[in-house]
Amino acid sequence: MAATTLSSASLVVQGVAAAASALGSSHSSVHGSSLSVKQLLPVLAAAPRGAFGGCCKAEVVEQAATGSTLNVVPSLPRRLALALLAGSVAASFGRVAPAVAAYGEAANVFGSPKQQSGFTPYAGSGFKLNVPSKWNPSKESEFPGTVLRYEDNFDAKSNLSVMVTPTEKASITEFGSPQKFLESVSYLLGKQAYAGNTVSEGGFSPNAVAAAALLKAAEKEIDGKKYYNLDILTRTADGDEGGTHQLIVGTVADGNLYLLKAQAGDKRWFKGADKFVKGVAESFSVA
Repeated sequence: MAATTLSSASLVVQGVAAAASALGSSHSSVHGSSLSVKQLLPVLAAAPRGAFGGCCKAEVVEQAATGSTLNVVPSLPRRLALALLAGSVAASFGRVAPAVAAYGEAANVFGSPKQQSGFTPYAGSGFKLNVPSKWNPSKESEFPGTVLRYEDNFDAKSNLSVMVTPTEKASITEFGSPQKFLESVSYLLGKQAYAGNTVSEGGFSPNAVAAAALLKAAEKEIDGKKYYNLDILTRTADGDEGGTHQLIVGTVADGNLYLLKAQAGDKRWFKGADKFVKGVAESFSVA
């Protein structure tokens, strides 16, 4: 810390010396002022000869070392006195910043892992994820093997579900590509309730009142286990909320297929709900 202080003060001294040189012709005086010279020791030691009028520079430095208070003599230029005072303040502040920064860095490195803002960690049987803090548990069970469901307090269309079902597959990759895997879990996207005849309009095929578009399919690996991540936009002919964004994550562990589905309506998605749906999907993993 002492080395840091002296280094900061030395930088100030260089600035003061340059200012004193530039203001050499100014002799406005400061009368009756007093400074804590113990704090100004590095600055005083670097001051030019004659800057303190009748006081010998060596005497000034000696007074500073003993903690005395120096009365600024009339021949000390006003601007130089102010520069010395400003230098003391700057050096004093310079001592604080490195300590605060060092403490903050240490806290980030050695403290607890940073938690996503707005989420609460949840540990289930064989899996874990982060749940949006303002979502509540729901007893509704939409899909086979549902072991967990949460929904938004203000909009039930924004929700998440975790399903666990037995499988003979040893890895998610045994389902084929992510696109092939989606075909085997397409029931997660919902079924068309209307079976009547319709014309082709609004981007829908004839006799279809619902459509799904795979926006993105990706693979990732966590602790040696493969995961499939699917980003899907589903739409219905009634145009409810412009569609639904659904994120599906799947993996296989211990003879079970683990599925996470998190979703939000299109309008809310672009008003900030995407943060929570994506946060849920990104945090999901199995033991």
